[in-house]
Amino acid sequence: MAEQLLRAGLNSYPGVSVGSAGTVGLVGEPMDARALDLATSFGVTDAATHVARELNEKQIREADVVFAMSREHRRAVVQLHPRASRYTFTIREFARIAAEITDADLTDAALLPGDDVAGRFAVAVDAAASLRGMVTPLQNADDDDVVDPYRRADEVYTLSGQQLVPAVQATLALFGRAATAV
Repeated sequence: MAEQLLRAGLNSYPGVSVGSAGTVGLVGEPMDARALDLATSFGVTDAATHVARELNEKQIREADVVFAMSREHRRAVVQLHPRASRYTFTIREFARIAAEITDADLTDAALLPGDDVAGRFAVAVDAAASLRGMVTPLQNADDDDVVDPYRRADEVYTLSGQQLVPAVQATLALFGRAATAV
């Protein structure tokens, strides 16, 4: 669902691609029916075409930013490609940090040509990385995770969506600010 929401929110930016893969994926499987219903309820229109892939080192190495759903997944990403530690976040961690990024932190984005979306987004990711550990810590580290609803009760799917959607919205807002910085 994170992939679908991010793709929908970033589809107006040329050259931006969004993909997903699991650290313990059910390779080749479609999205779980309850996850599909939840994604649809949040406006995702192409979730039915989703097919699970397994995460590999090449995908991480080629990514400009990696969003994990949990700290455990973030650890798995960094174990596959240690250099990714600077640009890998849980989505909720990134959203929490994004809320602290000021226009001054995006000054370098404003210096880039307006059509250099990748460069402008990279400034936002760098700003977030530079603030990691400096933003007010959470009382409960689990709050940086999105609960995994797979094979759990319907209420857990709802909770997962309630955790994920605001984090994706905050992430998209930061990228939007970077893209339009002047």
